[in-house]
Amino acid sequence: MAIVTTSKKACSVNPLKMSQPIGGSFAFMGLRGAMPLLHGPQGCASFGLTLFVRHFNEAVPMQTTAMSEVATVLGGHENLEQAILNIYNRAQPEIIGINSTGVTETNGDDVEAFIRLIRRKHPQLEELPFVYVSTPDFKDAFQDGWGKTVARMIEVLVAPFDPARPRDASRVNVLPGCHLTPGDLDELRTIFEDFGLKPCFLPDLAGSLDGHIPDEFTPTTIGGIGVDEIATMGQVAWTIAIGGHMRRAAETMQVRTGAPFRLFERLCGLIPNDELMAFLSQITGRSVPSKYRRQRGQLADAMLDAHFHIGGRKLAIGAEPDLLFDLSSSLHELGAQVTAAVTTTNSPVLQRVRTEDVLIGDLEDLEELARSRDCDLLMSHSHGRQAASRLNVPFFRVGFPMFDRLGAAHLTMVGYRGTRDLIFDIANLIIADREINHRPTPDSWRFTNSGLQVDSPGLH
Repeated sequence: MAIVTTSKKACSVNPLKMSQPIGGSFAFMGLRGAMPLLHGPQGCASFGLTLFVRHFNEAVPMQTTAMSEVATVLGGHENLEQAILNIYNRAQPEIIGINSTGVTETNGDDVEAFIRLIRRKHPQLEELPFVYVSTPDFKDAFQDGWGKTVARMIEVLVAPFDPARPRDASRVNVLPGCHLTPGDLDELRTIFEDFGLKPCFLPDLAGSLDGHIPDEFTPTTIGGIGVDEIATMGQVAWTIAIGGHMRRAAETMQVRTGAPFRLFERLCGLIPNDELMAFLSQITGRSVPSKYRRQRGQLADAMLDAHFHIGGRKLAIGAEPDLLFDLSSSLHELGAQVTAAVTTTNSPVLQRVRTEDVLIGDLEDLEELARSRDCDLLMSHSHGRQAASRLNVPFFRVGFPMFDRLGAAHLTMVGYRGTRDLIFDIANLIIADREINHRPTPDSWRFTNSGLQVDSPGLH
C-alpha cells in the first residue's frame, strides 16, 4: 500500500495541477448547446480557455462574469446578471453551467439566491436551465471539479424515477471520468452497442470535442448530450461509472433514480476489461462478441511483445489520481516499476498505486524524485517536457493539457484495443530513444542459450 504525503513547499514552482473550476467547465462542455460560465475574474476564464483551445485545437465556448476588485467586495449579483443576459441574448444556449472561483467563494457570494432573483426579474429566463456548482480553486483539483459538476447536473437535470413507467433494460447510463478522452468514449460506445445496449454518456465530450466540423457556426457547444436526454436518465436499468472520482455522481444517480450502479476504477489493462466484458454479458444475457475475444488475444500478445522493452523500466508519473492509478497499474502488470509518483489531490485510489509512496506536489517534485531514483521514463502532460529534457529521458505525454502534439482528443487507452495501442506507443518510444541516444541494454535483459529472458516481476 502506497504512503500518501503532501509537499511542504510554500508554493508550486512548476504546476502539475489544473484547477477545480476548469474541471467543472470541462464537464459542461459535454452538454449540447451549453455555455460554461466562470463566476470570477476574467483571468480565470482566459487561462482555462487557453488550455482547452491549445489541447483540442478547436473553438471552445467559455464566458466569465469578469469580476473586478470593487465588484468582488460589493458582491457579484450585477456581474452575474449581466453575463447571463448577454449569453441568453447573443448565444441562445440550451443550458448555462456556472462554476465559482476562489475570489467569489472567499467573498461568499450566494449564487443560488442570485439566480432566483435574476429569474424573477427576467421572466424570459424562467425556462432556461442553470446548473451552479461550488468549485473554489484554492482547494481540490481538476478531477474534483469534474466529479462535483457531474453530480450536480444529475441533481438538477435528471427527472426522478417514475414508477408508472417501466425501466428500459436496453439503456445504460455511463458516467465517464475526466481522464477519458473523446476517443475513449467512442470506443466505449462501440463496446456497449455491440452488446445491444444504448449508452447515454454524461458528459459526452465525444459529441462536442471530437474535432468534427459543424455545418454552421454556433457560439455554444456543438454536440454532446441534450438536456432532454439527461432528464430521462432515471429510466435506465444500470449506471456505469468510470474512475474513482465518479463514485459521488453514481451514488447521486442511484439516490435520484433508484438505478443500481457499477463503478470501474480503471479500464486500461487486461483484467479490468475482462471484468467489463463479464459485467456487460451478465446484464444483457449475451455472450461476449467474437471480435472482443480476438482483441483480447491481440492485447495478450502485445503485452508479451512489449514487456521486453517496458519490463524493468523505472517510471516517473505525474497525473491526476485516477489517471495515475490507471497508468501505473497497467504498466506494473508489464513489469515496470513506478519509482516516482506525483499527483494533484488526495483520493482513496492513491493508496493502491503500485509504488512505495505518492506525493501530492508539482512537476518540480516529480523531476527531483525522478533524478534521485534514476527513473528512465517520464509520463505527464505537456508541461513536463522540459523536466524530461533536463533528465535526458524519454517523455510520454498523457493527460490534460497536451498542446505540443496533434490528436489529443483521439488518443484511446480504454478497452482491449486502446490498451494494446497504448502499450505499443510506450514501447516504441523506448525503442526510438534507445536507437537515437545509443542507450545500453537494460539490466533486466539476460541472454541465455535458450534466448532472451527478461526479469519482469509483474508478469510472474
